[in-house]
Amino acid sequence: MASKKNIVVLDLGSQKIAAAVFSSTAAGGLVLEDYRDSEMMADPAAEASRLPQMRVAVSELAQALNLKKTPVRYAIAGQSVFTRFVKLPPLGEDKVDQIVEFEAQQNVPFPINEVIWDYQLVGKSGGEVEVVLVAIKADAINELNEVVEASGLVTDSVDVAPMALYNAFRYNYGDVGEPVVLIDIGSKTTNLVFMEGSRVFTRSIPVGGGMLTTAIAKEFELSFAEAEARKKEVGFVSLGASYEDHPDPEVAAVSKVLRNTMTRLHAEVVRTTNFYRSQQGGSQPAAVYLAGGTSSLPYTREFFEEKLGIPVHYFNAFRNVAVGGNIDEQSIASRAHAMGELVGLALRAIGTCPMELSLQPDSVSLRKDAARRFPYFMMAGFSLLAMLAVSGLYFQRAHQLAEEQRQVVQAEQRALSTTDAQINEILTELEATQALSSRLEQAVSGKSYWARLLAAMNEQFTDEQIWLTVVEPLSGEDTVVPPAGGAGPTPGTTRPAAQEGEAEPRKVTHLRISGLYRANPAGQSIVYQFGSRLAALPFFDIEDFDARQNEIVTSVQPDLARDRWAYQFQMILPLAEPFPLD
Repeated sequence: MASKKNIVVLDLGSQKIAAAVFSSTAAGGLVLEDYRDSEMMADPAAEASRLPQMRVAVSELAQALNLKKTPVRYAIAGQSVFTRFVKLPPLGEDKVDQIVEFEAQQNVPFPINEVIWDYQLVGKSGGEVEVVLVAIKADAINELNEVVEASGLVTDSVDVAPMALYNAFRYNYGDVGEPVVLIDIGSKTTNLVFMEGSRVFTRSIPVGGGMLTTAIAKEFELSFAEAEARKKEVGFVSLGASYEDHPDPEVAAVSKVLRNTMTRLHAEVVRTTNFYRSQQGGSQPAAVYLAGGTSSLPYTREFFEEKLGIPVHYFNAFRNVAVGGNIDEQSIASRAHAMGELVGLALRAIGTCPMELSLQPDSVSLRKDAARRFPYFMMAGFSLLAMLAVSGLYFQRAHQLAEEQRQVVQAEQRALSTTDAQINEILTELEATQALSSRLEQAVSGKSYWARLLAAMNEQFTDEQIWLTVVEPLSGEDTVVPPAGGAGPTPGTTRPAAQEGEAEPRKVTHLRISGLYRANPAGQSIVYQFGSRLAALPFFDIEDFDARQNEIVTSVQPDLARDRWAYQFQMILPLAEPFPLD
């Protein structure tokens, strides 16, 4: 069980919450002493109940491991965190913080004063300094931290799951010098971690085990829970047409559905690899390591080995980590590929790691700051008591001198009162200046918003069978820019009348994207695929695009019998953060 010398870690996954207790050896190694996990409902329709489910799961794990008021290190899922790799020009160490803060203000898609963020230098390339930025909205991480600490745990540090996984890989595979990519297939997303020497690059892809389950549910008209059970009972990734189908037609059908969705994941892996090589200057990976719970699906390794044409291995998070005598080694071995985050978190407690990012909630920062100041407060308290004792003796033996001293103190107090009033006046001016500065910072950030949005949309084109003709900002149901001639809103749209005396600022809340797609046997699927990639961008607020695609996308079904080259489509995408116009 947990003790003061033990290291307690917690992985807050999308579907599984896992907790582990490690101890450190005299030689600086790790030993797993205890491990527990708890499954949560991964149904996208139950997203609103995720935090309550997590609260119950964390409490159950803390009780099972007998953790009370225990410091804990935990990791949050990669899709919850904004991650960006940027390159800075050569500069002195004294200017790094200032330049990185400016880059954070330009790249993070939220006001910088509303996020918790951190950065780390990850290498140099061609004289440029490579930096990784991570950020999460303060409200989001504070909510997660409340869930963790409600179980009686005390937050020590907060890490990002892909970075913890990177630390675990470097610790266990220090002998691997060739370029590799770690594919961590989770419930909601798949994290890709490219490693090459001391360099690292990560990206999250919105394809995971939940999408596999959704595909089964849609194909066989099942509930999400029924589809999840079928996936676990009979699911495996079909090996393709060159292999004989399973004798059970239903099992064979499930395997083909899984292969189709895995093929989409493979396409995203290839696209990200090409981006890493062309934009980040990386090399083609020589091997792949699989991690995450969904990678346990039978024939996943063979599927990627066939598709990528390079060796594929399962990641072993316990290659250089010992397992305690009270732990079932076979059970740990069967899930070692899914425990990398836990190992990476524990490594942060025993020494320096390659990646040491930290996203501390506000309450944790305040508590640690108070702990650092406590010795000084104690020293000041003892000094005050000693002074009072001496003063008491002094008052007893020299009352007249004490009275004179009191008058001196009163004179100083009056002087300090004047100074205090001046300080308060300066503070008032400072608050006004900061408010003006905040508005200016928001204005500067807004200037680059549309350029970054359009650039991100441009990256989603994967072929030449689809074109955009109009990208139109909308304010609610109203167009922002009236049609030619200034005749007002476009036909069929309305603009709510403002109440008398009100002047509410207009905001761009949606984008209407219109275009053409080339007629092809695949029908409208290329439009839906393009829309799915757009929906995954942080600029838009769309949950479960696949389930809502007919609601979001309007297009003309191609008639291949007619000699028509292209068909129209239109989609309306809600922005994650409305953009003010006034």
